[in-house]
Amino acid sequence: MGRPPPLLPLCASVSLLGGLTFGYELAVISGALLPLQLDFGLSCLEQEFLVGSLLLGALLASLVGGFLIDCYGRKQAILGSNLVLLAGSLTLGLAGSLTWLVLGRSVVGFAISLSSMACCIYVSELVGPRQRGVLVSLYEAGITVGILLSYALNYALAGTPWGWRHMFGWATAPALLQSLSLLFLPAGADETAAHKDLIPLQGGEAPKLGLGRPRYSFLDLFRARDNMRGRTTVGLGLVLFQQLTGQPNVLCYASTIFSSVGFHGGSSAMLASVGLGAVKVAATLTAMGLVDRAGRRALLLAGCAFMALSVSGIGLVSFAVPMDSGPSCLAVPNATGQMGLPEDSGLLRDSSLPPMPRTNEDQREPILSTVKKTKPHPRSGDPSAPPQPALSSALPGPPLPAQGHALLRWTALLCLMVFVSAFSFGFGPVTWLVLSEIYPVEIRGRAFAFCNSFNWAANLFISLSFLDLIGTIGLSWTFLLYGLTAVLGLGFIYLFVPETKGQSLAEIDQQFQKRRFALSFGHRQNSTGIQYSRIEVSAAS
Repeated sequence: MGRPPPLLPLCASVSLLGGLTFGYELAVISGALLPLQLDFGLSCLEQEFLVGSLLLGALLASLVGGFLIDCYGRKQAILGSNLVLLAGSLTLGLAGSLTWLVLGRSVVGFAISLSSMACCIYVSELVGPRQRGVLVSLYEAGITVGILLSYALNYALAGTPWGWRHMFGWATAPALLQSLSLLFLPAGADETAAHKDLIPLQGGEAPKLGLGRPRYSFLDLFRARDNMRGRTTVGLGLVLFQQLTGQPNVLCYASTIFSSVGFHGGSSAMLASVGLGAVKVAATLTAMGLVDRAGRRALLLAGCAFMALSVSGIGLVSFAVPMDSGPSCLAVPNATGQMGLPEDSGLLRDSSLPPMPRTNEDQREPILSTVKKTKPHPRSGDPSAPPQPALSSALPGPPLPAQGHALLRWTALLCLMVFVSAFSFGFGPVTWLVLSEIYPVEIRGRAFAFCNSFNWAANLFISLSFLDLIGTIGLSWTFLLYGLTAVLGLGFIYLFVPETKGQSLAEIDQQFQKRRFALSFGHRQNSTGIQYSRIEVSAAS
């Protein structure tokens, strides 16, 4: 009797390669945009449209992808998204005009958004409680590795004729490897139960088979039935606080903070991208090691608390140390090569490496910083414009000594590192892990996609409102507002988000059904007053 394929490594490869593809596609535009601008003579508005086109496809996928995942299955959705990705990459590699570039990026955005949702759900359903946290979090680690890989390839191909075609084409490699791994895995939990393939991996647990499963409509997400309304509250709260804490916009100032402590030009961009990328990888790996030990709730609480402290620290430091918001694409002569790079602060005009793009992780964090970079606000670059409020938010008063300035700038750098780390072991991986666990299997794809659409929409809102918010209340108060939002998120997690570590998906579903309000999962979660009953299931013979 032949042994079954090594299912645990295959599940890990599906999660890692899916995240790697997502991260690579998010970041590759940062290196491709400059040669594209030179080859096609793109204006600022055209670059903005090209970068934002990925968001259009991703939003579409979040609206219809849930129905595809639930109707055709998780495995088929991943394989289908990889085929779509292949078509989009081929379109980009052969593109001869802006129209084809935008079409290709939109198709790629649809593919990676659909794949990200299906991957998290698929892996969470195949593996048991002891491995689920690690393997789903591995997707987040793959995103950051993909970003760093895109930087390496962008740098290596920067001087190659038509190098941007190769940059786009290499995205198909991890997608093809992921598809190969999927061929050796079952279609879903039902198939594993029928064939007993995955019972050793799930510790003897398998899902119930039969015709007694409940049916859910999309509107059930907002009804009291089986506490679906409470589950939706948890899911939407996590994705909204993930974005409203300002993580994508805070990273816009990474290059500024690195420059303020003495790293200028290319070295500043290198540190802002590779340095922070390494920090994110290390923090995500830490989360993978703790998520099934300390638990999801503990990581979310700790991460949100450190985010609140660190972003508030950056805001307080910026009161005393001026931080320029950076000129827009329209205000800087010959800056079109820098415009549109995700997370471009506009300060590294001599940089040969792109700043770090936003990733969110889940992913999840759309690349749309170009929209806010090119809003036609009157800026210092327009001498005829009326004076505007200073964006540095520096308070009037006697300047600090040079030594004091240096200490504060290094403090801001430390706060930035803490902020990035806190997001990467809290909201970054755990949000999507919790979303893949809390919904019944019959509606899990649609529910996940619904919450994911709010994630993209919230990111769009945060990106578009950033410059207006800075112009109204100043940079320091903007960061402090993000800190206050993180405090509110901390309260939300404490009151509403349950601990799901060590439980099967069936047990998590049972506990939600027993509680009418998500609030009952709050501070009592770890007390001995709540008794969890294990659901006895039997495998099909």
